[in-house]
Amino acid sequence: MIYEADFKTRQKLVPMFEKMDSTIILSYLQGHMGTAWVNDLENPTAAQITVGIFVFFAGNPNSREAEELLFNLQDFTLAIVDSDEWKKRIETVHSGVIEKFQRYRFKKNPEHLDRNHIENQMSSLPKDYQLMRVNKTIAQSSSFNQLSEDFTSQFESIDDFMNRGLGFAVLHEGKVVSAATSFSVYDEGIEIEVASHPDFRRKGLATIAASALIVDCLDRGKYPSWDGANSESVKLAEKLGYVYEESYDTYFIDNHRQ
Repeated sequence: MIYEADFKTRQKLVPMFEKMDSTIILSYLQGHMGTAWVNDLENPTAAQITVGIFVFFAGNPNSREAEELLFNLQDFTLAIVDSDEWKKRIETVHSGVIEKFQRYRFKKNPEHLDRNHIENQMSSLPKDYQLMRVNKTIAQSSSFNQLSEDFTSQFESIDDFMNRGLGFAVLHEGKVVSAATSFSVYDEGIEIEVASHPDFRRKGLATIAASALIVDCLDRGKYPSWDGANSESVKLAEKLGYVYEESYDTYFIDNHRQ
């Protein structure tokens, strides 16, 4: 049997997840957002942290409840684990409905982010486009939410996002065509989410939106963490000054195919 972790249990998970270098995990461990499930509330030895579409597993993959944790998923999940043993378990349990791919980690060093360089990226906004901070009207607009469900979905509501989140959008003819927001928040900063409409890519709009968000974070003394989902994301991050560290295995699990 598995149990949803409470505040006391959450504190006990910190050592279990310390090898996993993710600010999204910190979002849960520091009490900002997300949920966790464990095999034992008093003495957890296997655990699952969920923030939005991301699910992280750590602890003992051979514990009796590990398989139950591995099935405790949403319809669509990006799963990340902390050992080869967990990889074997997840590949066995979800055989046939799993796709393994690489995500890309960057060094989390504020000194790599040159404010002047990043501000210069914002000066290339094309004519007839408008850069705006995400307000409640933008956050509720269909054009914004169609770009990415993950811009605000980790927050309890739009009002919660307005209170705790950050974001900038590029508009064209009144519609959001590119945006960068805080996917998640943690004590020291945010995790960045960037997306652009397919018809408006390769115009530098994602660079502009992300640059505005990064500068805003630097002004607030917050670190804008970047984790790349694909080669385009890696190129954009490096263009802005982030230093690539390593790739790591990620599993897309489609529960509709179970």
